[in-house]
Amino acid sequence: MTGKFMQLHTLNLDFSISLTNFQEGCFNCMPRLTRLSLCETRVSNLWTTCSALLRLPSLQELRFQNCLCCNDTGPCPTSSDGKRTDFINEKSDVTKSPLYPYWHTPSTANKSLIFEDFQYTGSEDMFIDQWSDDESLGCHGVLLGTTEESSDESEQDLATQQRASEEMLYDPMLDLRGWTEPENFVNTVENDACEMDGLDYLHGFLVPDKICSHSQPGTSKQEGPDITNAPVSEHIVGPSGPVMRKYVSHHPSPICFEKHYREYMIASLPHLKVLDNLSVKKAERDMAKTIFSQYYEYLPYNRQHNQSIVSILHKRELGFISASWKSLRLRSYSSERGQNSFRRAICAAKVGSSAWPYLYPLSRSISDGQAKSFRPRQFEYHPCDPSLMVFGTLDGELVVVNHENGNIVGYIQSGGALQSILGLCWLKKSPTKLIAGSDNGSLRLYDISQIPTTVTDRYCTADSSVCTYDEFEHLTSVHVNSTDDLFLASGYSRHVALYDIGSGRRVQVLKDLHSEHINVVKFAHHSPSIFATSSFDQQIKMWDLRQGTSQPCYTAFSSRGNIMVCFSPDDYYLLSSAVDNEVKQLLAADGSISMRFDIAPTGSAQNYTRSYYMNGRDYIISGSCEENIVRICCAQTGRRLRDVSLEGTRSRHSMFVQSLRGDPFRDFHMSILAAYLHPSSESDIIKVNLLASSRNYSSDTADRQHWRSFNSMGG
Repeated sequence: MTGKFMQLHTLNLDFSISLTNFQEGCFNCMPRLTRLSLCETRVSNLWTTCSALLRLPSLQELRFQNCLCCNDTGPCPTSSDGKRTDFINEKSDVTKSPLYPYWHTPSTANKSLIFEDFQYTGSEDMFIDQWSDDESLGCHGVLLGTTEESSDESEQDLATQQRASEEMLYDPMLDLRGWTEPENFVNTVENDACEMDGLDYLHGFLVPDKICSHSQPGTSKQEGPDITNAPVSEHIVGPSGPVMRKYVSHHPSPICFEKHYREYMIASLPHLKVLDNLSVKKAERDMAKTIFSQYYEYLPYNRQHNQSIVSILHKRELGFISASWKSLRLRSYSSERGQNSFRRAICAAKVGSSAWPYLYPLSRSISDGQAKSFRPRQFEYHPCDPSLMVFGTLDGELVVVNHENGNIVGYIQSGGALQSILGLCWLKKSPTKLIAGSDNGSLRLYDISQIPTTVTDRYCTADSSVCTYDEFEHLTSVHVNSTDDLFLASGYSRHVALYDIGSGRRVQVLKDLHSEHINVVKFAHHSPSIFATSSFDQQIKMWDLRQGTSQPCYTAFSSRGNIMVCFSPDDYYLLSSAVDNEVKQLLAADGSISMRFDIAPTGSAQNYTRSYYMNGRDYIISGSCEENIVRICCAQTGRRLRDVSLEGTRSRHSMFVQSLRGDPFRDFHMSILAAYLHPSSESDIIKVNLLASSRNYSSDTADRQHWRSFNSMGG
């Protein structure tokens, strides 16, 4: 939507299912827009949505879902008292899938939710332990997902694995997260009323019918209250009298299912008076600010106020260090002063200048002179040269590329039979060499200074590898130690193989390290004998080759199968990623939990999650193979800085995260290996620059414009 609409005061975009996001300046010419309705769109990103809506100085009424009895964006007449509300599903629209405290699932047939009119209580924590040891209680119900399969460093071709569920993606409401049809839960509301500012506060959440029920006049304790056919307006009596009214909401957009959606919107849009037909009162706005500061970072490195780069440089010239730099309390931040403080201040200013980062598809723009397309399957940044990256393809090709200018530095064609390269690792002391492992078990050492730079479709019979090692069947991961003496290989096996790089021999097979297959193995960055393994047996284990492998140094546990583990650059932490967004930071010394990252699960047992560090160990980036979102969180506080969403060039199909890496040389840069789930196995390496805005590249080619922070559709 473009144009000047200077007199427009009301805009209804309900049921615009092609609307996925807003372009940065789409609301610049609507100064009088007061009421905006966006029910049942595909808008999902809190950060870009709020940034766009902030361009509407007169906006007072907004809705992404509508109350059943309301035809406009104004406050619902049945809740004129303006009390806080949250979601509770209708009896016919709830699910029997595993319960999570954050999300609930809308029925794609009815897409209607029941609201219960209530306020927060100060005793939230009483409910946390009842539902989850890992997560804090959220505002909404449960979001549940679908299916897929993988392994990281390796994951099989998403398109191949997901053929059975491809048709589901044609429903735009299912495309984003794979929601399932809910059933067989009852709604219960637990009353815990207390007085705050003269208002009754109440907790509401979903519970299984076998766990909890709520008695009410006219119902039995065993059955619970029948709210399916409840009137639009009905008082429910609590300990201190009538404390809530019941009313129905329809047609939620995906953004409504983000954890703390309502609080984030209220805290970010200070002039908003009505959200989703519910009045925003002072008590709720104060609570929203508190929740925002608890779960989100406004700016990187805990900056509270955005500064211009000119102002920062001026202070630097004057030798001035602001009070905010002196008051940093985070361990990783407070130890560095001076130049680092200015660098971080500039980074914060750039990141805060736009919610639309610059996204660029590397693999589609490589200059090979023949317009050859690649299908990347694994990639790694070079450990010493900031300009180099290597990626392996689904077709068995090995490509070394200058990712700054797109020039190919080295190319090796597949060795005949179809094979996917799943494991890659550079040597540190011999930076021209790398180990490559394929899913057929082959392991080879290459020297990029000796491989051709010309791309060809003809298979060369001459072996370009320096050394060939004994095969490791069903390989998924390889990693070299810090002294380039040894490397490890793991795969669909309970065993790990240890190889001597210099002699080319397989030294030992370390048997039965886990009870299920070992997806990823990683050496420490600075200790050549220390390595960690992650397995689908829900265990992370630390090992020391000097002590043998009869017993691990320690074992850490997850509630789901582990996809991967990695060390922080200084080896102080381990970052573990288990199925469906279970991401934790462990102390490398003893495996104790340092931080649990508050990422909501989807409910899918095949939502394989991968996480890596960015900016040293200041931030972590996390993505999952059934979601098109990369989440950026502070590694020390767990607060969410931003979500980066991917949207493909095709009108109906999103990209999904297969793997990702933080750029080891550039702050707030990363690359994402992303693939279409349907209908082909097409994949891309997407470079992300959070310090640059998509608007700065308006003169780029049309292909680059498709990738400008998922602006390809709507708005």
